[in-house]
Amino acid sequence: MTVKSDGILLVLSSPSGAGKTTILERLLERSTDLVRSVSMTTRKPRPGEINGKDYFFVTEAKFHELCEASQMLEYAKVFENFYGIPKDFIEQNLSSGVSVLLSIDWQGAFHLFELMREKVVSVFILPPSMEELRLRLQKRNSDSASEIERRLAEAQKEISKRDKYDYVIVNDDIDRSVEEISSILNKERLKRSEEKPNQA
Repeated sequence: MTVKSDGILLVLSSPSGAGKTTILERLLERSTDLVRSVSMTTRKPRPGEINGKDYFFVTEAKFHELCEASQMLEYAKVFENFYGIPKDFIEQNLSSGVSVLLSIDWQGAFHLFELMREKVVSVFILPPSMEELRLRLQKRNSDSASEIERRLAEAQKEISKRDKYDYVIVNDDIDRSVEEISSILNKERLKRSEEKPNQA
């Protein structure tokens, strides 16, 4: 019989405002063997957030204990709180043939490339243009003009890292982008199942 291939760690990166979150949600809606990576954090839950679904909420002491035991694939401190990717969650899903979708910045992505390159398929999502990105950020009405300029400068830096990714797509149409990434995932799954030896 054919051995079921392991799942894929699908890494999505993009500048803020390029549409990554919407794409991620659509991908999860249409696939039964794809789950979103659940990060661990030391911050307090916000109203409506569920432990184990939105985040794994832990104390700072527990977080550091897991880091010291090499149970975090990647972690960082953001605005006084720690965030990380628990190794167990990723490995359990991948080994059972379920692919894991991870939305992460280029620094975290590069760290994962070093740790588990053979399991990662990475996609960088570009906006159609910097002007379109500016318009999208302005439409949010959540950032000041100076914050938008800071995000655009950061976006240029992020975009310069795109060549390190397996695939680069331009998100000028959400439906087409979702279709494109689904095709990438299916192609990579097929490739891995063909590479896996058959057992009698």
